[in-house]
Amino acid sequence: MRENNSYMVFSGTATRYLAEKICQSLDCPLGQLLITKFSDGEFAVSYEESIRGRDIFLVQSTFPNSDNLMELLLMIDAAKRASARTINAVIPYFGWARQDRKDKPRVSIGAKLIADLLSVAGVNRVITMDLHADQIQGFFDVPVDHLYASNVIIPYLEKLHLEDLVIASPDVGGSKRANTYAKYFGCPLVLCNKTRARANVVASMQIIGEVEGKNVVIVDDMVDTAGTITKAADLMKEHGAKTVRACASHCVMSGPASDRVQDSALEEIIFTDSIPYTQRCAKVKQLSVADMFAEAIRRVIDNQSISDLYII
Repeated sequence: MRENNSYMVFSGTATRYLAEKICQSLDCPLGQLLITKFSDGEFAVSYEESIRGRDIFLVQSTFPNSDNLMELLLMIDAAKRASARTINAVIPYFGWARQDRKDKPRVSIGAKLIADLLSVAGVNRVITMDLHADQIQGFFDVPVDHLYASNVIIPYLEKLHLEDLVIASPDVGGSKRANTYAKYFGCPLVLCNKTRARANVVASMQIIGEVEGKNVVIVDDMVDTAGTITKAADLMKEHGAKTVRACASHCVMSGPASDRVQDSALEEIIFTDSIPYTQRCAKVKQLSVADMFAEAIRRVIDNQSISDLYII
């Protein structure tokens, strides 16, 4: 790995907790960045040390509110104008990823817009994790290193030593993701077929597969209001499942999500720390992806392969 003075790691406001852990794993200091906020809500970004000729890694998830995205864009622009050699955006959670296509007339494709904004700002590389749709990588004209939360979730599941294991997908759209887990564990796959009344509201759900007497693990990429995943867990329990757990990469957990999880049939729900979780729910467990992102940064710096980091 190159000397520490050839690269620097900085963080936006909302993801500083993760950036500090990444820097601890890299054995390097977190760079000095000042974000000045004005009374009208506007803010400005400035680097408090020279970054000329350095490889810069900017750690910032773009979860709501949109200030987090705007901070990242300003950080990229400031780094470009301060003559950084390369600007690498480390985005553990890539927001707006659910808007990856026109699913009805006259709607925006938000994921493409965010990719364009990052590119125009001056980013040279994006390192992210578990995009809602893999094709979002193609929205960028710069390299995208796409990491997978399975690297930390699978070792945790293996330590549980669950017998009669079944992997489930909460909807048909997530079947590919769940199937990779099922293949890894050599166990059956169960699907949930759902219909929505409107966004974030599930009208009905049916289970496709056998869960009676099984230990079920529901696999998803994110949990927002937790309506789908708790309904699936309750339904599986009604169909005779021994235990039901869930794992997801991104802990969005908005609105009534924490109460829904707490009151559901779920034994526990496992997330990564790509998004901070400040509410209290005894069933929520977060696993850190700091070491995984630190290793990806090391390999980018040393021009080494990242693909062999993946378990699945």
